[in-house]
Amino acid sequence: MEVLIDMNVGVIGAGSMGKNHVRVYSELKDVEEVYVYDPDAAKIRAVEKYGITACDSMDQLLKQVDLVSICVPTKYHYSVAKSVIEKGISCLIEKPLTLTVEEGEKLLQLLGNGNNGVVVGVGHIERFNPMIGVIKKMIKEPLYVDIRRHNPASDRITDASIVEDLMIHDIDIVFNVLFDGEYEIASAGNGDLCTTLIRFGSSVVSISASRRAAKKIRSIYIEEEDFTIEGDFMNQEVYVYRKPSEYGIENGGRYRQENIIEKVMVNKIEPLKEELKAFITCVKRGEAFTITPSQALKDLKICAKINKLNAVL
Repeated sequence: MEVLIDMNVGVIGAGSMGKNHVRVYSELKDVEEVYVYDPDAAKIRAVEKYGITACDSMDQLLKQVDLVSICVPTKYHYSVAKSVIEKGISCLIEKPLTLTVEEGEKLLQLLGNGNNGVVVGVGHIERFNPMIGVIKKMIKEPLYVDIRRHNPASDRITDASIVEDLMIHDIDIVFNVLFDGEYEIASAGNGDLCTTLIRFGSSVVSISASRRAAKKIRSIYIEEEDFTIEGDFMNQEVYVYRKPSEYGIENGGRYRQENIIEKVMVNKIEPLKEELKAFITCVKRGEAFTITPSQALKDLKICAKINKLNAVL
């Protein structure tokens, strides 16, 4: 049963993702106070405009809050999450779960030893993109799925490969939303570019990611027997192309076809806001978050498999 009280929340790490968590928490009606800790004073100053309370240490922050977002660099995810969980505080860990599979397994062992009602979730934000739910309801037996996530060069991430940084979003969607069961996988790539092919039975999935693009792309393309779906993660737009009702050759030998294009209604929202609202609700109710640590560990294991395939090239 949900307890109707406002929550004191904390954000550990006020970098590029952490400052977005601070902004959204400051806008939510269920939040009383927002506490922030980051050893970089400049990052704290950058979020003071949201009316936050700055903390001098993580321990000081943990004495004040009901839940926290962990937005530190990936290499610190395990140690920070361990400290938070051991103090009996619920936490949302930004993706990826941990730097390595081994750390992820240790974290799940810690949770398995009894967490005193602590709710631990992982921030795979695209699960809260409204177009994913719309597409999930539409697909039946996909023949082919192509997902592209390409970024211009950036110094935003320094301790994760392209697979854990960008591709993991789409790995999570493919393995936890669109498909399940046995699969075959092949991949080619390096630290900043990667294309992975996956076969689930008769369905073929292509996922590509890049940190070298000149154009930012967030797209999904799905072919079914009778229709094709195109979606844009950034614009939250989905189009359906129905198979042509008529084919023909016009005078002069020109090819002609008539088909139907539908724009699907999508209620556009900010995924991060929906994610943090859902996390607060889960903590109040003592319920599991949408993306569990076990699901996130599964994603991390797929990433490790892809990186191993890339390394043999």
